[in-house]
Amino acid sequence: MSAHRIAVVGAGMAAARFAERYHARGGTARVTLFGAETRPPYNRVLLADVLTGRYAREAIALPTGGAEVRAGSEVVAVDLTARTLTLADGGAEGWDELVLATGANPVLPPVRGVRDPAGGLRDGVHAVRTLDDCALLAADAGRARRAVVVGGGVLGVSAAQALAALGLAVEIVHQGPHLAERHLDAGASAALRSALRRLGVESYPGNRARAVVDAGSGRAVELANGHRLSTDLVVLTCGARPRTGLAHATGLRVGGGVVVDDRLAASAPGVHAIGDCAEHRGTVYGLAGPAWEQADVLAARLSGADPTARYRGSRPLARLTAGPLEYAAFGEVHLDAEDVAADPRLRVLRLADATRGSYKKLVLRGERLVGAVLFGDLATAGDLALARERDEPLFDPPVHLLTSHGAPR
Repeated sequence: MSAHRIAVVGAGMAAARFAERYHARGGTARVTLFGAETRPPYNRVLLADVLTGRYAREAIALPTGGAEVRAGSEVVAVDLTARTLTLADGGAEGWDELVLATGANPVLPPVRGVRDPAGGLRDGVHAVRTLDDCALLAADAGRARRAVVVGGGVLGVSAAQALAALGLAVEIVHQGPHLAERHLDAGASAALRSALRRLGVESYPGNRARAVVDAGSGRAVELANGHRLSTDLVVLTCGARPRTGLAHATGLRVGGGVVVDDRLAASAPGVHAIGDCAEHRGTVYGLAGPAWEQADVLAARLSGADPTARYRGSRPLARLTAGPLEYAAFGEVHLDAEDVAADPRLRVLRLADATRGSYKKLVLRGERLVGAVLFGDLATAGDLALARERDEPLFDPPVHLLTSHGAPR
């Protein structure tokens, strides 16, 4: 009898984690990762560090526990009845269990002039999602003096810092009210903006890029207010959207992502989804931490180490480390004075040090920690995450969680 076959569609971070943990938990099936990229799995979180040269491309490779990796083998169709995959080269592969780990595609904003006549990105315009994207950007950056980054979330900030480290003058255009507004409150974002300025990066929150236009011998990014930013490079970092086309064509239930239950099972027998493409209880996380937690649960189930394992959702810690810039945040960080006035159970504690460029904030409901943001000093990040995980009443007052002394264990 042939070995049980687990086919993983995708060869990114979630796929690699699943394969590694499956074998570590004693799984005996033949696991095969089918990746569209020509490279084996790697840590996308470190792409900005590859751009600056801090890490070589080979240094960010991820272990797969001995699974077979079919790089450059894109899956273009799934037959749920025959349990087969069709590959881009026309080949077919069978499976007994299917794991969708297709990840996400970069969101390209509706900015005129970013595409060439063939529909691809024009020369000098980049999106950063893969190592190949990173290599193209590095080559262009070596010939450039100025860059405009469109999008001021975690990826945009990382890209801007990396380009500044390469010697370029960098400007960020961000449509949101402040940088990294998904993770940071206004105070932490202001500290981030100041830190970027010290690195040679100017930012313009509350502004929308309207077009990339030719300007004299170069080009410029034109804002909605008509102002133009001269540039040699344009980098688009406007988030990512779950890659669900394959699942949709297969007839699986798809919402914001491939819909899964607590077993990480999709809407067809033997099919599962994890990582950036998965939607669990209405949430698509889009972060490495939850993707790995999902991979761990599925590996425990399918390996037989813990057939009853369930994924109950994640309480992710958003973290950025980009050169000298670093922050950590989780939970209800945007609650502030107005919310405290409306809910007497809420308390907001802050410590800001303009000299050191640090900003810290805790949000408590009653005696329990419900949100925190740290910028510039992450010494207590681990203690904060532990306090939230325990979900126990905190000592009063909990100022120790804002200082380098940390929390008692």
